[in-house]
Amino acid sequence: MQNITGKLKQDQEALKKLLPAEDILEFAFTDGQGDEFVVLFTDPVCDKELLGQLVVRPLFHYDGEKTAEEIGKRLAFPEMRMEKSLDKLAEEILAGNPVLLWEGMDEGIIVGTKKIFIRAIAEPPTDVTIKGPREGFIEDVKVNTSLVRRRFKTGELKIEYLKVGRRSQTFVAVCYLEGTSVRKVVEEVKEKINKIDIDVIPDSSYLTHFLASRPKSLMKQVGTTEKPDIFCAKIAEGRVGILVDGSPIALTVPYLIVEDFQSSEDYFVPQYRATFTRLIRLFALIVAIYLPAFYVAAQLFKLQLLPVKLLLTISGSIRDLPFSPSLEMLLVLIVLEILNEASIRMPKYVGMALSVVGALVLGETAVSAGFVSTPAIIIIAFSGIGLYAVPNLIEETSVVRLAMLLIAGSVGTYGIILATGFIVFYLVTTDTFGSPLVAPFSPMIGKDLRDSLVKYNLGELKTRPKTFGSKNKRRLRHE
Repeated sequence: MQNITGKLKQDQEALKKLLPAEDILEFAFTDGQGDEFVVLFTDPVCDKELLGQLVVRPLFHYDGEKTAEEIGKRLAFPEMRMEKSLDKLAEEILAGNPVLLWEGMDEGIIVGTKKIFIRAIAEPPTDVTIKGPREGFIEDVKVNTSLVRRRFKTGELKIEYLKVGRRSQTFVAVCYLEGTSVRKVVEEVKEKINKIDIDVIPDSSYLTHFLASRPKSLMKQVGTTEKPDIFCAKIAEGRVGILVDGSPIALTVPYLIVEDFQSSEDYFVPQYRATFTRLIRLFALIVAIYLPAFYVAAQLFKLQLLPVKLLLTISGSIRDLPFSPSLEMLLVLIVLEILNEASIRMPKYVGMALSVVGALVLGETAVSAGFVSTPAIIIIAFSGIGLYAVPNLIEETSVVRLAMLLIAGSVGTYGIILATGFIVFYLVTTDTFGSPLVAPFSPMIGKDLRDSLVKYNLGELKTRPKTFGSKNKRRLRHE
């Protein structure tokens, strides 16, 4: 590792050799005694106005001693430090922090005049609430950690910064409560992050693959959220939070599948309403996955599953259809997925028009032309709506729904039952960072059930979830 030599021209050329890009600029100036200074900075991400006011102008008429201590006193800049390594200085320049050099000084002064372009803190589009905080994370990790720090006014909150990516050098903040989070989980998270050897980390989703114990698993193993209040609540339960610079999506581990059936709004409404909505979400998801499959299985293998009157109605609607029940349902499902993808990727107003055309015009025309039946359209539409009752599981459940439909068309109800058994077995044998994925149902943890699908009163949630193994078990004390 090469260090600063104290020879201005030589050090200047060495840094330019490390940073040959055209947007790496140099600004040379002299002080009151005629001694030359050089500032190297990255043009787009450096605040040049602040650099001129707080660095160049104070030194322009300076005629004192040229030591690092005296120069530091002259600048009196709050974000300033010394560094000898040329590689470290080059990294700081690329990060937006200028480096000040002068003849005879074997250290460079790093000045924190980085220009930060950030959007305003607003309600996240993926998690809209009627009651509760409306703040959302943004793409700057320092702002995101400040939102977390504001909610934890205690020294027990630890935020450790790691760098990931050989070329991006992306900051990753690991957040946890000392004494509450399990130390083994914290160390495992940091170990997995430090082992990542990749060029660029543009988003937090890249980390989920490396954090998961089963990277090829269908079910996700890392929790996600865009809301600081949810993020902090999970940390307070004993989880470990991860913030990635450049991404508004925060990660939390260990992850439990039950948390996706919960909402931050559940804690601002009566417990009976919260319990009802959680059960409705579960019911909607089950219906969304199984309804198309059972409809196809009933037509092909078990007509007795359908009531007589409903069977007569369906028989009248499917008469003279050119496709088999399974192919018809598969066709409608694929069309729904295409419309969904198109409406998301298209511009906002065009996407709304496309949804109307697909749902009304295309669907009505297909039924009138005799390509598909009305029950198939209704079932797939209801199934699609049911999936969005639990939006954080859409990717996983849409694949399971398709698999169930194919199994039902091939084997029938017996295939659906066997596939369900396999899924249940897979879920109960999967854990994330030592916590079972389907806890507190398997294994059954009685006290943790009070805030699972059933929501108890806050006064009854005196202890932290036993699932995470926190040593600091008590979170609510009565006088």
